[in-house]
Amino acid sequence: MEGLIIKAISGFYYVESAGRVYECKARGIFRKRGISPAVGDRAEISLTDEDKAQVENILPRKNYLVRPPLANLDRLFIVSSAAQPSPNTFVIDKICAVAVSKDIEPVLVFTKTDLESAQELAEIYTRSGFRAFTCSTEDNSGKDEILSLLSGKISAFTGNTGVGKSTLLNSLIPGLSIETGGISKKLGRGRHTTRSSELYHVGGGYVADTPGFSTVDIERYEIIRKDGLADCFPDFEQYRNDCQFTGCSHVCEKGCAVIAAVAEGKIMPTRHKSYVRMYEEVRDIPDWKKV
Repeated sequence: MEGLIIKAISGFYYVESAGRVYECKARGIFRKRGISPAVGDRAEISLTDEDKAQVENILPRKNYLVRPPLANLDRLFIVSSAAQPSPNTFVIDKICAVAVSKDIEPVLVFTKTDLESAQELAEIYTRSGFRAFTCSTEDNSGKDEILSLLSGKISAFTGNTGVGKSTLLNSLIPGLSIETGGISKKLGRGRHTTRSSELYHVGGGYVADTPGFSTVDIERYEIIRKDGLADCFPDFEQYRNDCQFTGCSHVCEKGCAVIAAVAEGKIMPTRHKSYVRMYEEVRDIPDWKKV
């Protein structure tokens, strides 16, 4: 039978197939081949008992994120709060770039708008070609727009701890009751509470709640090569081929059409600033370290 891995924890995989969920172990051959089944994988399973089975094969993936391990994502909802904690556009841009590099559509969600407006932030990303929403769980604003994008898709919600990701998911999925953590006043960030990845049925599609991304995780596991970094900034696309010199890095070169577009207000300055910072981070990393 073929099914979808909806949960993975402690070496057990829970596969949904034909309206039922089977508890599965993976064949030992996966370990020998260095393959680990992941939430979001389409898998072939064989029954070993009425409600138990074995994962026999993982079908080809269209994409894969290393940490947290998720496969075959269609959309990545990047959740950031308008306040408490303050938004970090560099982290947002970095996760957007990773998503684009994996052929996953990034969608920006700015929470806690009852505390502070996020309209300027949302405008940065809508002008950069992304979907962006502001929302508040106080009045459910933005909820319907987000739900409309879930139908028929496998999506994940990610963001730094304390931004209200689990609270948002609880509002989208009645009865889910994912544990939420408070904000540490000393550290200014949330206490992480989500400990395993799992897909939930919502809005006619599947949504993953994940252990979350951190900047360290992305830098370590999802490094984008400098030569491909500009491709991960879709707002640069219409300008990149108009640079005066071929091989332009779009960082500081004379005659760079991207830099000119920033000066003319056609590309948002924060986006280019993030690009330059990301480029500098990977510029001198040897190729063998990027695998």
